[in-house]
Amino acid sequence: MFLLQAPEVRDLDVFTTMPEHFRRRERSDWADANRGGTITDSFLEGPVFDDAGNLYVSDIPWGRAFRINPQGDWALVAEYDGEPNGLKFLKPGTLLITDYKNGLMQLDVATGAVTPYLQRRNSERFKGVNDLIFDAEGNLYFTDQGQSGLHDPSGRLYRLRPNGQLDLLLHNVPSPNGVALSPDGRVLYLAVTRGNCVWRVPLLPDGSVTKVSQFFTSYGPSGPDGLAVDAEGRLLVANPGLGYVWVLNHRAEPVQVLRGAPGSSTTNLAYGGAGRTTVYVTDSTHGRILRADMTAPGLPLARLR
Repeated sequence: MFLLQAPEVRDLDVFTTMPEHFRRRERSDWADANRGGTITDSFLEGPVFDDAGNLYVSDIPWGRAFRINPQGDWALVAEYDGEPNGLKFLKPGTLLITDYKNGLMQLDVATGAVTPYLQRRNSERFKGVNDLIFDAEGNLYFTDQGQSGLHDPSGRLYRLRPNGQLDLLLHNVPSPNGVALSPDGRVLYLAVTRGNCVWRVPLLPDGSVTKVSQFFTSYGPSGPDGLAVDAEGRLLVANPGLGYVWVLNHRAEPVQVLRGAPGSSTTNLAYGGAGRTTVYVTDSTHGRILRADMTAPGLPLARLR
């Protein structure tokens, strides 16, 4: 008889905390809608590293992007009228942003200028885009979450091809959130936050998807959010409602649990550091970056070709 082994439990360490002078202890429209009106001085998301080892993060309620150097020092890169979430490099020096309020935006990290990239589809606004990833061919996959959930399973997954063609791949998701690709690029993993699970989305050679299935099921008040994949094909799942990062093998069995301090809201993650073997995690409600050293490096992130 095969018996599933209990996962190894490890604690996440604090790498750096947002300085007090960047915290805004005021009400915001975003927090009124998404945090029950709680005063939210920041809500960190979208971690991504540049080639020099700097970590970029977004701050959703206040429309900000920050750069954190390898020593943990913070610098404000941009502040604008938006609600930025996911970040990925479009090319060196230019970040692509999934902005809940404005659609896809681009940020010049040298000047702080934020300009539109794709704000509408066929003249219709998105519900509220959330996260994104490029594949090796330059296709961009991004989620359109809005306020969808089990009461309204109408969240969407899009693919934007390098030639500008926009494909609607899924339109029935109860809160699509983080996205990640398998090492061979043939499977997309999709965090379904209000369904408290991760879907497995096969990507076929003709560009279609089929036999989408539920890969992993979590529990608790807020389900999977950000995702990452390592070089061994393990899927890492940030689970803010638990303060965990699940490390799943190819059978979706948890082999490790990376645990934040009680009350942590582990929303998203990115690999960085020497050899890309350290995973960095946004603790959104505390304005902190957590981290843990891993045995396998994270997959390199692709950009637009």
